[in-house]
Amino acid sequence: MAAYDKADLERRMAGSVEALKHDLGGLRTGRASTSLLDPVTVEVYGSHMPLNTIATVSAPEPRMLSVQVWDKSNVGPADKAIRSAGLGLNPIVDGTTLRLPIPDLTEERRKELAKLAGQYAEKARIAARNVRRDGMDSLKTDEKKGVISEDERKRHETEVQKLTDSTIADIDAAASAKEKEILGK
Repeated sequence: MAAYDKADLERRMAGSVEALKHDLGGLRTGRASTSLLDPVTVEVYGSHMPLNTIATVSAPEPRMLSVQVWDKSNVGPADKAIRSAGLGLNPIVDGTTLRLPIPDLTEERRKELAKLAGQYAEKARIAARNVRRDGMDSLKTDEKKGVISEDERKRHETEVQKLTDSTIADIDAAASAKEKEILGK
């Protein structure tokens, strides 16, 4: 039984790109995005719950988020959680609805966010390289066990390297697009 599994490597590399896209989606640009509130947890019913489990989050306008809280008793905790989440948002309470105007980003904050996007991209590149290393190691193991020949190992190593190169190109493209969006270029 061969340890090398190309489909598994492809799945794991695609996973590193997806994780990066998810991380980048949480970075605030000038536009309202419901994913901005994904990390917010609210203390209700004696435990911490994600905001989207106690309310509906929507973006009715390009620079406004709306949080429709289902239970009136949770409006205060939701307001407090959003204010203390470090997102720079100040909710306006209107009955059971919280309106969140999205402020303009300062140049300094844009640079911080662009740097953070770069850090997320580097984390994804490292994950892709780790998957590559695992693939190369399993190929060498297979060759030592006599499961595959040296030629097969070299051919598979080339496949793994091509997969790694294309994954890193995808990561770079996603990060570059997000940096342009953040910096408003």
